[in-house]
Amino acid sequence: MTDVVGAIELGGSHVSAARVRLATWRVEGFRRTPLLPEASRAQLIESIVTTARAGASGTTRVGVATPGPFDYERGISLIRGLGKLESVYGTDLRAELVGALPGLEPANVAFLNDAEAFALGEAFAGAGQRYSRVLAITLGTGLGSAFLVGGEIRREGPGIPPDGSLHLVPFRGRPAEDTISGRALQSRHGEASPSVELLAGLARDGDTRARELFETLGADLGQFLAPWVHGFQPTCLVVGGSIARAWDLFGDALRRSHDIGTSTLVTRAARLDEAALLGAAAAAASSR
Repeated sequence: MTDVVGAIELGGSHVSAARVRLATWRVEGFRRTPLLPEASRAQLIESIVTTARAGASGTTRVGVATPGPFDYERGISLIRGLGKLESVYGTDLRAELVGALPGLEPANVAFLNDAEAFALGEAFAGAGQRYSRVLAITLGTGLGSAFLVGGEIRREGPGIPPDGSLHLVPFRGRPAEDTISGRALQSRHGEASPSVELLAGLARDGDTRARELFETLGADLGQFLAPWVHGFQPTCLVVGGSIARAWDLFGDALRRSHDIGTSTLVTRAARLDEAALLGAAAAAASSR
C-alpha cells in the first residue's frame, strides 16, 4: 500500500487538500481555500485544482471527499438546489484533477461521501479509533451520517437507514436536516441571521436567544438519533462538521438527552479539520 497519499475535501464553503502519511496518519502540506456559493464554474474549478496542486502534489493516488448527491464512481457532481457547489453540476472532477496533477492516472482517483470519509478518519486516527461500532454525524450546511463496524462503512442492517443516510429521514414531519443543520439554526434565528460562527460568538457572549438555539439543536439531535442509536448500538457517537466548533454550546444538551442513553460515548471529533482528509486518503490507498 502506498505510504503517502493525496487527499482532497470538497465542502460547501471550502476546499482542503493535503498529503497523508498513512503509517502515522500525519497530514502534511495542508491547504484550505474558501469557496463562494455564487462563484462561476471556472472560478470553482480553479480554486479546487489550485488547492489540490498546493496540498496534494507529488502523489500518485488521491482520495476526494465530497458531499452528495454525487456520482462517486464517475467523479461527477450532481449537486443542485442546495446553495453550494451549484456551478460544478455535471462536471467531471476526476478529469479536472488528472489534468492538474502530473503523474495522476484516472484509475487512481477515488471519490467518496464526505460524511463517510469523516467517519473513517475518526475511526482510524481520531475519537473513534478504540471503538468497534461508530456512528458519525456531520453538522454543517446540512446533516451527514455514516455507520461503521470494525472500521468498515455499513449502509444497511439493523439500526441503519437506507444507504446509511439520515438527512432525509423524517423528523417532526420534515426531513431531519431541515431542523438539525446550520441553515436550520439560522432560520430559527430569523431574517438577516448572522453566520453560525457569529451566532456561536453571540451565545458565548451571553446572548440568551443564541444560546437557547444551540441547546435546542443538541436536544433535537439527541431525540432524532435515539431510535438509530438504540437500533445500531454504537459504542461511540462522534460529531463533526463546522457546527462542531460550537460543541461547548450544544454538546452537553446532546449528552443530557435521555433518548440517547448512557452506554454510548458521545464526543466531538478529535481531528475536526483533518478527519475527512484522512478517510479520503485511506479510501484511495485501498482502492484498485
